[in-house]
Amino acid sequence: MKECNGDADPPVPPGLHRPPETRSCCARTSRLLRGNALVLLTVAGVLLGAALGMAVRPLQLDAAQVSRFSFPGELLLRLLKMIILPLVVCSLVSGAASLQPAALGKLGGWAMLFFLVTTLLASGLGVCLALLIRPGEGAQGQSGAGDGVPEGKEVVDSFLDLIRNIFPSNLVSAAFQSYTTFYKEVAISPQDEGNVSALNGTVLGMEVNVSDVLVNRTVLKVPYGQEVEGMNILGLVVFAIVFGVALRKLGEEGEILIKFFNSFNEATMVLVTWIMWYAPLGIMFLVAGKIVEMEDVVLLFTSLGKYICCCLVGHAIHGLIVLPLIYFAFTRKNPYRFLWGIVSALATAFGTSSSSATLPLMMKCVEEKNGVSKQISRFILPIGATVNMDGAALFQCVAAVFIAQLNNHPLNFIQIITILVTATASSVGAAGIPAGGVLTLAIILEAVGLPTNDISLILAVDWLVDRTCTILNVEGDAFGAGLLQVYSDRTAQASGEDVDLKSVRVMTEDQPEGDPLLKRDACVVVDSPSEKESAM
Repeated sequence: MKECNGDADPPVPPGLHRPPETRSCCARTSRLLRGNALVLLTVAGVLLGAALGMAVRPLQLDAAQVSRFSFPGELLLRLLKMIILPLVVCSLVSGAASLQPAALGKLGGWAMLFFLVTTLLASGLGVCLALLIRPGEGAQGQSGAGDGVPEGKEVVDSFLDLIRNIFPSNLVSAAFQSYTTFYKEVAISPQDEGNVSALNGTVLGMEVNVSDVLVNRTVLKVPYGQEVEGMNILGLVVFAIVFGVALRKLGEEGEILIKFFNSFNEATMVLVTWIMWYAPLGIMFLVAGKIVEMEDVVLLFTSLGKYICCCLVGHAIHGLIVLPLIYFAFTRKNPYRFLWGIVSALATAFGTSSSSATLPLMMKCVEEKNGVSKQISRFILPIGATVNMDGAALFQCVAAVFIAQLNNHPLNFIQIITILVTATASSVGAAGIPAGGVLTLAIILEAVGLPTNDISLILAVDWLVDRTCTILNVEGDAFGAGLLQVYSDRTAQASGEDVDLKSVRVMTEDQPEGDPLLKRDACVVVDSPSEKESAM
């Protein structure tokens, strides 16, 4: 109509663009809601779950009714666990095969350095807060009265188990079992102490003459190994990386298998997208079911309130201040904008209390919301879900100091250093499952000579503390992927490759890949400027 009346806008000179028309407030709000629908639904699921749980608590449901009530949440956990194995293996194989060995070493080295530094910082923060707040003073509880306390394990055997799990004897069984050391007690007569291997000992659980053992014999603790239920994700991660490097070494012969793993990985991410839209409903019932299961909340927070406060404050400081400061110091970008992009994954971590179950959604979030390339996210995040446990390390340090204060056991400087080192080391390879940190807490207590029976007090509030631990664990993984993406981009710019304006398609026949982490000539085909893709 404007053109008919001669009121048309003047033509735009070549090389310039007409400024976009201003949209109404309702249109901007609608666009914002559509773009963040999944984030809002996930957060709403957590809040509605808490409200639903508090509303159902007065009904005093029995165990069977609570199990049926939590079924939608159980279904979400099963879906996420179902997708972990193909996602981890395929993403690591394709990621390792897409990078040159030198670039792979650089990425892995920087990632491990970041994970080690942040875990040490988290451990130090936990010890400092525990010594400052002193949660063990005034705490009440029946020491040793709880069930489910893990058996104490020698520190040496714990690290030997870690090495054994890195090299699984059976890849099929590693998908659902891992190696763990247990102990049996053998009664040794004084004349047989020099020939332990020839003894027929008495195993715990069989009838033993206690007076005979105490007076005439010595009880020897003998370790033995056993496969227990639980995915050996550390062994699968190591095998997938090595297998991917081997496929790249094959050259053209390995191209078909690499394409297979790439296609398998993309199909798995499609399944992850479908599961993400079910996550808000599942999270709502997971949170509601856990609240319904709680016993006396007032008594719990009265007796262990300072311990809970110490853990939550430590997780908040590390997650909202320490990690964002590290990210900002190296990238000069707004870390809280990065955090907003992974809110739905963090809410899923709170609901599932499992870093492994959150892994599929975290990959989707960092790739689509925060611009991390697929090669980096699908290589670094599975490793981070296995070795990076900032939240668990902080919680274990707080718990160790808490138990020491509870037993009026003063800690000297050497014991504090032992707690820091043991918590950092034992968090590597810890199970990314609910209550996985409690299993490794016994190692720290054994290292400093504290009673393991007091872990029963920790188990009473682990349902809450473990959720914030999981949030911190997956947040550290995401920041690590973001930092490596910035490092990769800067390395690419330093090598003269324009990764911002052009997309790069890697040739699969006779030409090597162009790798931004290595300064060497590469043969690539440059397409017309399009949407940004990673040069890796």
